Amino acid sequence: MASSSLLWLCSSNPLISPATLLKAHPRFPIRHRFRCSLVEPLKFENGKPHFPLLTSDPAFPTFLSPNSHFQNDINKHDTRLRIFSGTANPALAQEIACYMGLELGKIKIKRFADGEIYVQLQESVRGCDVFLVQPTCPPANENLMELLIMIDACRRASAKNITAVIPYFGYARADRKTQGRESIAAKLVANLITEAGANRVLACDLHSGQSMGYFDIPVDHVYGQPVILDYLASKTICSDDLVVVSPDVGGVARARAFAKKLSDAPLAIVDKRRHGHNVAE
Repeated sequence: MASSSLLWLCSSNPLISPATLLKAHPRFPIRHRFRCSLVEPLKFENGKPHFPLLTSDPAFPTFLSPNSHFQNDINKHDTRLRIFSGTANPALAQEIACYMGLELGKIKIKRFADGEIYVQLQESVRGCDVFLVQPTCPPANENLMELLIMIDACRRASAKNITAVIPYFGYARADRKTQGRESIAAKLVANLITEAGANRVLACDLHSGQSMGYFDIPVDHVYGQPVILDYLASKTICSDDLVVVSPDVGGVARARAFAKKLSDAPLAIVDKRRHGHNVAE
């Protein structure tokens, strides 16, 4: 009965092992007998047996009671979802975690004197669904490399799924060749993220929809249009004072969709001409 009771206790919660019992309560006798009562038939959840709580027993150690700090810590870390933030926009990652009722995962990121990046996860992600929030906004190269190292760290830590959350996708404008002997950097970045170990990418308002095809993994393309439209609708702007402007010819389709949603508001198009990199009029 003693060994079977211990086996039942440990199997009912995989985070509890005999070594854990001894560490948390050194004077607890491993071969002690436990009493339990099944107040209702055994239930199954997701194909696994759901064990009832042990009844109150003077011999049962208090540190394993449902209200103990020990049990609270177990429940706190029992979720299979982890959210980690890079250094690009930790405030955004914190808002996402708060909205989901989770805590940001603990991660250590630092830079060496020569500029190299060091990443270490401060908690286990084995078997977890991990979301890495890291926009590759300026400085694009720094933030991109940091994201790649974060993905690699999660992969080597045996994460089940790794989703790279990239609200601002750097190099997205380099999605085609406009002159001879140019690189298509958007495709290169997609390859780097995939090879690093990401299973999925979430991006917001990519420069062009074709960038999703550069990935060999699923891409969730989130559009900001519904949020912006809801905001504008809440302002009750007079239609006579509203004009939707496209910054260039490439954005006409998107601007036209906005105008249609805003009661067919007038549409204006800017004649933008480029004379070189970072030079336009």
